[in-house]
Amino acid sequence: MVQKKKWIFTAIVLVLFTVVALWYKQRSDAPEVMAEKPTMGMRRQTLHVNGLVITPRSLSDGITMVGTLLPDEEVDLSFETSGMITEINFQEGSMVSEGEQLARVNDKPLRAQLARYEAQIKLAEDRVYRQSALLEKDAVSQEAYEQARTELAILQADIEIVRSNIALTKLRAPFDGVIGLRNVSEGAYASPSVVVAKLTKIKPLKLDMHIPERYADQIRRGTRLSFTVDGVNREFEASVYAKESAIDPETRTLAVRAIYPNANGQLQPGRFVTAKIRMEDIEDAIAVPTEAIVPEMGVDKVYCYRGGKAQSVAVKTGLRTESHIHIVEGLQMGDTIITSGTLQLREDLPVKLDIIE
Repeated sequence: MVQKKKWIFTAIVLVLFTVVALWYKQRSDAPEVMAEKPTMGMRRQTLHVNGLVITPRSLSDGITMVGTLLPDEEVDLSFETSGMITEINFQEGSMVSEGEQLARVNDKPLRAQLARYEAQIKLAEDRVYRQSALLEKDAVSQEAYEQARTELAILQADIEIVRSNIALTKLRAPFDGVIGLRNVSEGAYASPSVVVAKLTKIKPLKLDMHIPERYADQIRRGTRLSFTVDGVNREFEASVYAKESAIDPETRTLAVRAIYPNANGQLQPGRFVTAKIRMEDIEDAIAVPTEAIVPEMGVDKVYCYRGGKAQSVAVKTGLRTESHIHIVEGLQMGDTIITSGTLQLREDLPVKLDIIE
């Protein structure tokens, strides 16, 4: 019985010894596993990135803004007198010329009055002639002669008044343009408050736009610009001819007006346009894609590919366009910059480069 207990005790000790030995073996093997992990991690840190070799590029600085096309001239046509409309001489939507008669109101009473005055003019002139002859012979007084002359002058003035009133019965185009839809018909009663139609001069057109105040001093008479309109697959050229005298304090912009010839009448007033003004052209510039710039602590940096690793270079930037940034200092022609994965790059990080043309 005693021997059996000793055997059991010995077996337990052997089991415990074996367990302890295995535990120590695992502890001794653990550093070897951890030592392998950095090696594996270093292999994974090599990044595949895109690169670009810097070559000369032309850059253009400009302003992009929205604007509205306006007619060169536009007016609501109305009669200067009242009366029944007896003639309408235009087709809606047609071109009319300056001075062309477009409509007329009834002028018969005025013409009758003019005929009466004109019939009296001969008699008045003869009276002045006779009074002048008698005055030379002292047969009439100076006062009688002056009265005859005054009556003639009054009659002539009355004739001019009637003729002017007859002219008011005719509606004429004040300038060349396109006449719109008419709002009246023959037989309608017209007055100065009734708009007959709208007349619009579309050759040339004006372009109204607002530019940021920081560009205000650079915009001058003759500054060229281009603009596009929806639905027309081409660019149009215009030039600035006037600008507002002061900056708008609410929007901090300057109102500018340009002129476009519109020689063929293709564009209509009121259209929305997108305009661009070129402010500066830079030839043979060092320019990098916008995504290549990495701002760090207030400093702009670019990562260059050198010896299979990423090297950061501080740069000074200038003109910015929609896709590129002008590099004033920090890079040279022929440098290879990294354009992708910039947020993952670190100094001296190994990279595998694919050159993008």
